[in-house]
Amino acid sequence: MNRHLLPALLLLALSAPLSAAAQGTPARPAGAVETGSNDQFLMRDGEVVLRQGSATKPLTKNVALPNGTKVNYKSGIVELPGGKKTTLKEGDYVTMKGDIVFATPGSAAASAGTAPPAGGQYEQYVDRNSPPTTADMETRLSSLNSRITLMAQKIQLLNDKISLLSSGTQRPTDTSQLDQQIKALDAQLQQVK
Repeated sequence: MNRHLLPALLLLALSAPLSAAAQGTPARPAGAVETGSNDQFLMRDGEVVLRQGSATKPLTKNVALPNGTKVNYKSGIVELPGGKKTTLKEGDYVTMKGDIVFATPGSAAASAGTAPPAGGQYEQYVDRNSPPTTADMETRLSSLNSRITLMAQKIQLLNDKISLLSSGTQRPTDTSQLDQQIKALDAQLQQVK
């Protein structure tokens, strides 16, 4: 083998791991902002700001989210990964997952290119990433307690029915009253959410 070729190969072999290690951690872009999974890009006073909890930070660059959604911080134009574009209105925001949440029925209708619904009502949007309020928790707890009480009553009626049917008598036992009570409890359970 050529004497001059061996040192060149050795140098190449040693430098390959160094260049791979240097490429392993990409440099953070200039102007990049540290964000969390619950942060939102909110249209406020005609510009998009970063909302982190109750604090907001102004943006100096457009935003590109991991799913491909792009947000123009000056105009509020949002380009979705499929190419559809919409413009945020005051109070609308984009989640870190790229979902758009509209503040009013009018802004949602404008984005869809339709007229707002009569009465201006949409179903309430529930942001799954935000923690429930105390009132939400109290409502859920009350509903859960009601369901537990109704289920305990149903279990008692079913146990009574089992006792009657397993009494061992030759004549069939009439359980129609218990069946009606069980049916009434089932209807109540359907109403409790």
